[in-house]
Amino acid sequence: MSKLRQNQVGFTLIELLVVVAIIGILAAIAMTNFLAYRARGFESQVTSDLRNAASANEAWFASTNPSVYMPAGNFTPGVPPGFSPTAGVTVTAAAPTAANFVLTATHVNCANNPTWTFTSTTGQITRTAPCS
Repeated sequence: MSKLRQNQVGFTLIELLVVVAIIGILAAIAMTNFLAYRARGFESQVTSDLRNAASANEAWFASTNPSVYMPAGNFTPGVPPGFSPTAGVTVTAAAPTAANFVLTATHVNCANNPTWTFTSTTGQITRTAPCS
């Protein structure tokens, strides 16, 4: 019987459990990094769409006579002309004044539903919370 045990090859149960635990730890680290990269990607999509919508709104203002900003409502592909939103991003205009406008945007893949806001008076984008 001892000869059979000496000729057997393979891994012990402890060795296999250690390998599985190491793989689990590495997967947990990789998953958190992946989720953070994904959230930053969603935020980049929203800020890019807000800047594009602001440019399209300014172009609309320059092309109309008398000069007015787009009315309140959702921006859709081609409205205003030249605007093409990213899939999953919703851009909405608040009621504009004669001198400025405010745009808000959301992304469907952000679980905590943050809102980004672009104000034409400052040209800055603010957000209520990071995307998660």
